[in-house]
Amino acid sequence: MAYVITDSCVSCGTCAGACPVGAIAEGDGKYEIDADACVSCGTCAGACPVGAIEE
Repeated sequence: MAYVITDSCVSCGTCAGACPVGAIAEGDGKYEIDADACVSCGTCAGACPVGAIEE
């Protein structure tokens, strides 16, 4: 199951830089994870400074 970015996202971009497969891009008001590209490694969740990414 892919990770998701909640509305707590502050659009800092840390997660996008941390994603090893490039599955995260800036969306409308927050970053978004492409579920088809996500490999569920959790790197983004660990990198998020506000804890906005959940499994």
